[in-house]
Amino acid sequence: MLGGVVINIERFIQARKAMGFSQIELAEGICTQATLSRFENNGQVPNLKLLIKLCNRLNLPLGELFPKVGVRHTDTIEKMNRAEFFLITSEYEQAAKLLEAITMNDIESPLLAMRYHYLKGYIMIFQRASVIDTLFMFDQILLADQTSDSEIFYLLAYTGIGMIYSREDDQEKAEFYFHKVLEKIYNYPTKVMEDTWRVLNIVFQSSVFYSNIHEIEISNALARYAISICSDNHVTYYVARAAIQLAKNAILQKQPKNIVLELIYDARAYSKLNRNQIALKELAILEKEVMNK
Repeated sequence: MLGGVVINIERFIQARKAMGFSQIELAEGICTQATLSRFENNGQVPNLKLLIKLCNRLNLPLGELFPKVGVRHTDTIEKMNRAEFFLITSEYEQAAKLLEAITMNDIESPLLAMRYHYLKGYIMIFQRASVIDTLFMFDQILLADQTSDSEIFYLLAYTGIGMIYSREDDQEKAEFYFHKVLEKIYNYPTKVMEDTWRVLNIVFQSSVFYSNIHEIEISNALARYAISICSDNHVTYYVARAAIQLAKNAILQKQPKNIVLELIYDARAYSKLNRNQIALKELAILEKEVMNK
């Protein structure tokens, strides 16, 4: 607590991990690691000056840590924040459970409704829900009025539709949507960390698509772009996935075994850093396939 106000420590920890900072790295030059640990683990809030400096390093508005007085859908936003975090870490079941706890009666803002439909649509893709039901989620975005703040959700919807058509082996329609996205995504201005996650989602899924249609050079360029975004913004979760895509592309290109294995080992290091067990299992299978050739 700070001055009797309860602080959302979970949001702070989520932001730190999303930026790829350890406690030691975040605390450097601001406070001791022990001070930060007492805050995150025991709820002992440092003085306001230190807290502001820590939040600034995380590009986290201080207001996000405090209760929103008079905002009816604070709990809904918190559920969506956590669901989006689980989406980028490939924990789809946990994301789905959070979204199931939200009803449209909880959502009064059109922008929040777009966010809900984007998250719901992507989870449905990864859980292999019906095509019609999944497309309906993205249609809710595309049929809504567009504003400057909603453009990213339109781009996410186009990407999601492209993913659906690709899964259904209609690559011509899929490429129409991915091309529509790539025309704009390189210059999209990211204002908050969630925007960075969303841009990375689009860039990564585009890389996967172009690999699937054997446009490996485009796929590699997009995967490397994803890694550069991660590096520039201190976001680690997509680094492993992009590195895995580079390894898969090297296999498709029949690159020498030592080059492929080096890419696999790089991807494994990133996956261990993020404790991404799903990626580690995938890499173990890839390595076995390469070693047996």
